[in-house]
Amino acid sequence: MTDRDAALTAWWSGPLARALLAAESELLGEALEDVFGWELLQIGAWGDTRELLAGSRTRRQTLVAAPGFPGGADIIGRPSQLPVSSDSADAVLLPHTLEFASDPYAIVREVDRVLVGEGQLLVLGFRPWSLWGLRAGASRSGFPPGLRRVLPERRVRDWLVLLGYEVVASRHYLYCSPWSSGLSPGEGTGRILNRGIMHPLPGSAYMLKARKRVYTLTPIRPRFREKPAVLGGLVKPTTRSQS
Repeated sequence: MTDRDAALTAWWSGPLARALLAAESELLGEALEDVFGWELLQIGAWGDTRELLAGSRTRRQTLVAAPGFPGGADIIGRPSQLPVSSDSADAVLLPHTLEFASDPYAIVREVDRVLVGEGQLLVLGFRPWSLWGLRAGASRSGFPPGLRRVLPERRVRDWLVLLGYEVVASRHYLYCSPWSSGLSPGEGTGRILNRGIMHPLPGSAYMLKARKRVYTLTPIRPRFREKPAVLGGLVKPTTRSQS
């Protein structure tokens, strides 16, 4: 386990991290209500449990994580090189996975490969111009620990549109300060998901829900000019040629 992995594991034991995980689990529980099918693939571990998958209605849930994930994973592999068959997942969840990657767009392309047509993709991310984004930028080791960059929501949208996705829903959340302490999972959920009088600043995180559209081409028959009928090797006069 690297120093970054150890620092992130230690961060997850704190009350703020546990409250964040509980709130995002509740948020995803609502977003996954209309996501059905055989397989939901979570790419990247977030937290030390499989709590984010609790609200899934697919028949199976598969977690892909890097080696050393303490909660256990179904598949060990790199998010940018998934050992998963093409067109095999009905839904994919990226819980802040892009922000910890050296090449986030490569992960988006890989997700597009494994996701079936009309499949759904959910992305969680932090917002750069927010308290959490500013703290992440000011921290040498990232915040949460190991975070490489904060990706703007608009950039992720542009990537998805470029690949033919339709963003069907979005939501901002995380209204508490990154310096908050003493939050319990139950108490912190409301403060994280809902803006209040005591925390009026814009949300520090976003959730995007997109659908992979597959457009079929409808062949158009070429229009041919009407040819005069031929009888016995002679051309039968048309209406126009008759006087």
